[in-house]
Amino acid sequence: MIYTLTVNPSLDYIVDVEKFKTGEVNRTKHEQIFAGGKGINVSIVLKNLGIENKALGFTAGFTGNQIELMLKEKGVDTDFIHIKDGLSRINIKLRSDKESEINGIGPAIQKSDIDSLFEKLDKLSENDTLVLAGSIPATLPQSFYSDIMARLQDKKVRFVVDATKDLLKKSLEYKPFMVKPNNHELGEIFGVELKTREEVVPYALEFRKMGAQNVLVSMAGEGAVLAAADGKVYMHEAPECKLVNSVGAGDSMVAGFITGFINSGSYEEALKMGLCTGTASAGLEELATKADVEEVLKRFS
Repeated sequence: MIYTLTVNPSLDYIVDVEKFKTGEVNRTKHEQIFAGGKGINVSIVLKNLGIENKALGFTAGFTGNQIELMLKEKGVDTDFIHIKDGLSRINIKLRSDKESEINGIGPAIQKSDIDSLFEKLDKLSENDTLVLAGSIPATLPQSFYSDIMARLQDKKVRFVVDATKDLLKKSLEYKPFMVKPNNHELGEIFGVELKTREEVVPYALEFRKMGAQNVLVSMAGEGAVLAAADGKVYMHEAPECKLVNSVGAGDSMVAGFITGFINSGSYEEALKMGLCTGTASAGLEELATKADVEEVLKRFS
C-alpha cells in the first residue's frame, strides 16, 4: 500500500478578481475551493491514475472535516489524526493583475497527536511506500521526516520525500527510494543557481552519493533530470503545455513517477510518466485525471 503524509493540509480558496484594489470592496468573478497539501495532491493523482493509496495527516475543526469529505468524494481513502483544538488552515490565492497568496497557520500539533500518528505508521511494512511531502509547522523540528524514517528503518518501508532544505537533507541518510527537489531547491542546498538540465546533473548525482536512491529534479518548462538507482542519468524536456495552474504540478510528477515505476519497473518509463502527469496538471485548473495524462503521453517524444 502507498501512504501519503500531509502534516498541515488546507482548504485552498482560489479567487479571481478584476483589477483588485486594496481598501475597497472587491467582488470575485470566479472562485474555487480544493483540498490542498502536497501529500494530498499526490494521493488524488495516484487515485486518478488507478493506484490505491491512503492519505495520512492531521486535521482539525470544520475545515478539517471538509478536507476529508472532499477527498472521500474523489475516492481517496483517508486516516487522519483529528486534533481537538483549532482549525485546519485556509490558504487564499488571489488572482488579479498580480497573483497574491495568504496562507493560514493551521492547528497546534501536540505530542499526543504525534504519538497517535506514530501508532499508525508503526503498522507499515516492507511492502509499503510512505510519501513524505511538503513543509511542516514551525512547532515541529526540521528533523520530523528523518525521525519518522529512523523509526521505520528496520521495517524496510520505501520512502519518497518531496521537501526542502533541512527536511530534505536530513532524510538522505535513510536512503529514500526517491527524492524530488526542483532545480531551485537543489541549487539552494548547494549554494548555486541551476538553470539547465546539464547544470543539474552533477548535483543530482551528488544527492545520490549522499544517500538517495533516485533523485528526480523537476524544472518546470525545462523538463526534468533523473539520477536513477541503476547508475544512469535520464533527462527530458517537458511536453508543450499552456500553463494554467502550476500548483500541484510537482506533486503530480511524484504521483506519475510512482505509477510509472509500479507499472513498468523502468526508471526511464517512470520519468516519462512523471513528466507527462506533471504537465497534464499544469495545463488544468484541477489535478490531472488518467485521461488527461494519456492525452499528453500521446504527444510525448
